[in-house]
Amino acid sequence: MEATEIRKLDALEDTHWWYRERRALLAGALRRLAATGVRPERALDVGAAGGGNTRVLRAHGWRPVALEYSAEGAGLARDRGLHVIRADARQLPLPSAGLGLVVAFDILEHLDEDHLAAAEIRRVLRPGGTALIAVPADLRLWSAHDVAVGHVRRYDRAGLRALMEQAGLVVDELWSWNVLLRPVAAWRRRRSTGSDLDRPHPVLNLGLRAVVAAERHLPVGALPGVSLMLRAHRPGDRQPTPVTLRALTDTAPHHAR
Repeated sequence: MEATEIRKLDALEDTHWWYRERRALLAGALRRLAATGVRPERALDVGAAGGGNTRVLRAHGWRPVALEYSAEGAGLARDRGLHVIRADARQLPLPSAGLGLVVAFDILEHLDEDHLAAAEIRRVLRPGGTALIAVPADLRLWSAHDVAVGHVRRYDRAGLRALMEQAGLVVDELWSWNVLLRPVAAWRRRRSTGSDLDRPHPVLNLGLRAVVAAERHLPVGALPGVSLMLRAHRPGDRQPTPVTLRALTDTAPHHAR
């Protein structure tokens, strides 16, 4: 992602409906993992940009490192007091089998060799460690927005599952997100000439956030959405208690949104 887009993201991240709901989903996932007996340990936020998701990890007791390729994003995260390393997701400068959690939200689609990044995620996870992945869905939604933010591809379910399994991860759950707003997104993307990163009117922002948050209480995860979410683990002796991603996203309290 170009420096201009990273600065836009940083300016919007704390208030924009999309980023706030995504942080709520991550917070819910962490609480559900804790409820199954998973204790916070070392974690990695791949493609952290300004570090919004890294802060969520830290707030829930994890010891996170923000990994960011760009100097712009790394600087923004560092300014927020986060532990940051600059590196390529395809060559993580971390020892093998040392992390309990890797979060990679909207990073794989930027990489030509996404299989190398997936393999690295598997390598740095300890046996039983969890990977939480988010990617843009459905090539039919491809638009000028994807070009502007540096996407290489959009994923379908079969392709994302195959990517993770070929890397040696066990997929626990795979589901769609931003389902209810998909018709709006498709309409806007057909007319877009650049990035969709902008600051909506506060009333519109509140309304969009309410719509997408409603998905946590509706059985829509099997329907086509704008994004795909995946939870997987590295097989081994220490495996997490099975829990669906639907459950992972149902308990986010208001303050996490």
